[in-house]
Amino acid sequence: MNNAEYKIYIDEVIRRVEHARLQVSQHHIVKIVAVSKYSSTHEIKELYQIGQRAFGENKVQDLRAKSLELDELPLEWHFIGNLQKNKINNLLDSNPTLFQALDSLELAQEIQKKLEARNMILDALLQINSAKEESKHGFMPEIAKEMYEQIQNECPNINLKGVMSIGAYSEDKEIIKKSFQTTHAIYTQLKGATICSMGMSGDFELAIECGSNMVRLGSIMFNK
Repeated sequence: MNNAEYKIYIDEVIRRVEHARLQVSQHHIVKIVAVSKYSSTHEIKELYQIGQRAFGENKVQDLRAKSLELDELPLEWHFIGNLQKNKINNLLDSNPTLFQALDSLELAQEIQKKLEARNMILDALLQINSAKEESKHGFMPEIAKEMYEQIQNECPNINLKGVMSIGAYSEDKEIIKKSFQTTHAIYTQLKGATICSMGMSGDFELAIECGSNMVRLGSIMFNK
């Protein structure tokens, strides 16, 4: 696929996002984060050249390596993976635009200590396990609002900007939809929250129709 064909292909992805967005409202804005975890810096550059600016990684070392290699480009880096406590300093060294997977109070407290020592602020999203699946990380829906507010009060160097969740692992569209609706309902109750990050390559249209304003698209963005 040459550059012109690739642009036509990406334009079709954007058209699908636009169509889903308009089902909500013409004022509903959706941001695409291209998940580049299986992609090279060359592929990231190609996508940058046709307008993509936000990229997501789920391993701290990959985020560090790629952001350093592409340092001359004005990119937004999002960390979307499970963060181990011993990797917090490494993540902060990369100064990501957004940490999308704050999944426990203990992790928030550890991050707060490191941020305070560096006199640094980290923008983050609270991860919600809206489908209550054992394989997924995140806060259970019943306590998510309470935990969000507790982290806001106890961790002033973490700037919570909203929530993130992964759709239910199911073939049943209604079950997936319910998991998105659960997250969005919590999002609407959070004071000052502006980001509801839901939806990946296989379910982003449904997520947007349920209120998502940020989608994390991997394979579909790098399908070359």
